[in-house]
Amino acid sequence: MRTDSPRLSAPVAALTGVVSLVAALGAGHLVAGFVGAGASPFVAVGDAAIDLAPVWLKDFAVAAFGTADKAVLLAGMAVVALALAVAAGLASRRRAAPGLVFVAVVGALGGVAVVTRPDLGQVALLAPVVSLVAGLAVFAWLHRTALAGWPESAARRNFLLATLGAGAAGIAGQLAGTSRDAAGSRAAVGPLVPARTAPPVPAGADFAKFGTPAFLTANADFYRVDTALVVPQVRTEDWSLRIHGMVEREVTHSWADIRDRPLVERIVTLCCVSNPVGGPYISTARFVGVDLADLLGEAGVRPGAEQVFSTSADGWTAGTPVSAMTDPGVGAMLAIGMNGEPLPIEHGFPARLVVPGLYGYVSATKWVTDLEVTTWDARAPYWLQRGWAEQAPVKTESRIDAPHDAVPAGRVRIAGIAWAQHTGIDRVEVSVDDGPWVPAELSAEVTVDAWRMWWVDVAAPRGSHLVRVRATDRRGYTQTDQLADVVPDGATGWHTISFTAR
Repeated sequence: MRTDSPRLSAPVAALTGVVSLVAALGAGHLVAGFVGAGASPFVAVGDAAIDLAPVWLKDFAVAAFGTADKAVLLAGMAVVALALAVAAGLASRRRAAPGLVFVAVVGALGGVAVVTRPDLGQVALLAPVVSLVAGLAVFAWLHRTALAGWPESAARRNFLLATLGAGAAGIAGQLAGTSRDAAGSRAAVGPLVPARTAPPVPAGADFAKFGTPAFLTANADFYRVDTALVVPQVRTEDWSLRIHGMVEREVTHSWADIRDRPLVERIVTLCCVSNPVGGPYISTARFVGVDLADLLGEAGVRPGAEQVFSTSADGWTAGTPVSAMTDPGVGAMLAIGMNGEPLPIEHGFPARLVVPGLYGYVSATKWVTDLEVTTWDARAPYWLQRGWAEQAPVKTESRIDAPHDAVPAGRVRIAGIAWAQHTGIDRVEVSVDDGPWVPAELSAEVTVDAWRMWWVDVAAPRGSHLVRVRATDRRGYTQTDQLADVVPDGATGWHTISFTAR
């Protein structure tokens, strides 16, 4: 007679762990569809990973994967979770206890991640609680079914039911979440007609035919760097902006309040502080909105105020100097439109901040819902807590965009962009193979808050060549050749490329 205790085969044990994990995450995602997308345990853990990641790792992710960094994070989390689920299943071939402990730990981790999210209320805890219960129940059921030696057809049916149920729950949660999304609300906004328009863009504003970007960046091509793992879905009918703190009177504006005010249009170049020398994280658009100087003036900023502490719908925070927000000459905006249409959802719909001349981490809060006028000592925004600078003016810089590949020997056209917000570009110069600096032809200037394009023809005999570029602004400052990292307040250095003339 056999005395060995029964045990699951390795494939069945591994499958038990995986299906239980999928069931837990599917159930949590289903509940999150009703209490907030960020409450999904998988998403909450991903958000926590972004918040806890060291600065060097964030910079690496942006540099290596660009706007796909969030997808890479989610894929990596999924691979790790599945591997752990397989391991937990294999450890449970005789007893269910190891797998149940694994499910409990995963559930607790999701609960902690949800509790610590600043944008989620107590009701959001329902998602990780349901996730935990579903995971434990499915693991125990599948393990008991398989271990009891049920007919193979019955066991397969149970695994299939659990898998289909988990998938259906996840899909239902996604549909529930998107049924309240912002797309329909955005479509209903209609035309945004500014009372004050931006200057027209002349034909000579870019040298796209020579390889530079178009002067205005299409919304679909506008760079996006943020911490939002799941893009906030905020409807205009649910949105409001609270202005409070060191003000004479607290004010709360509805979408209708902002929409019905006289709108202003400005052309502004936005630049991310994570943009390396010669990097891609810079774009230009027509923004439509209202002057923040007016909104803050109506609230009455008190003496001693130093920063406007802005908060996004997803809990992200930024600190902008009060002087930049209240000076009409700076042109700080609460923007609701971009390039002739309402803000794209991924760029901040219904409203975002646009403060010309400052890097985005202190000036460009998307999905903004709260402005607290305060001091630097009183509140520390997201990136200041992680070692970035308090003041972050955009630095005078330039970039080479062409040529990209090998070119015929002879006269070669070099082209690119330069920017010096609030000041304007005075000249751009190019040096080939450490030779003398040659002045470039500049495009027509539209506004000092937008980039300018440049081009120059140089002699390039057969062989490899090295090209450097530098810009000088109207204050007389020429960008330094000293290379500096993006941390803590933006990269510096001359952009350098090599090309081959044949």
